[in-house]
Amino acid sequence: IESEEQARNRFQSELEFIQCLANPNYLNFLAQRGFLRERPFINYLKYLLYWKEPEYAKFLKYPHCLHMLELLQYEHFRKELVNAQCAKFIDEQQLLHWQHYSRKRTRLQQALAEQQQQPQQPPHGNAATK
Repeated sequence: IESEEQARNRFQSELEFIQCLANPNYLNFLAQRGFLRERPFINYLKYLLYWKEPEYAKFLKYPHCLHMLELLQYEHFRKELVNAQCAKFIDEQQLLHWQHYSRKRTRLQQALAEQQQQPQQPPHGNAATK
């Protein structure tokens, strides 16, 4: 049985590690050093899937790591990560996604702010006049 301090340390270590999985260059590093072929490490990645549960996911600063964790469950993906070009492609796709997401989010926030500044019009066809 682990103490409260040991549990806290394990939680912190796992939180830090799982967020590193959002970095494709780190995944490439793990793959090139053979970690992604080792059964104990693959089992550890499977164990970490509990982070997808809302009571744990809420602590993640980089939730994209959960998508990578999911992909790491597949042998083909783990094998492809040995290739630096694969990691570079994933890195570029993440960057494009974040840029698009940021622009889209900014536009949505601006539209919402403009909508809130406009005076509210009463609905057409007032029921009291009918």
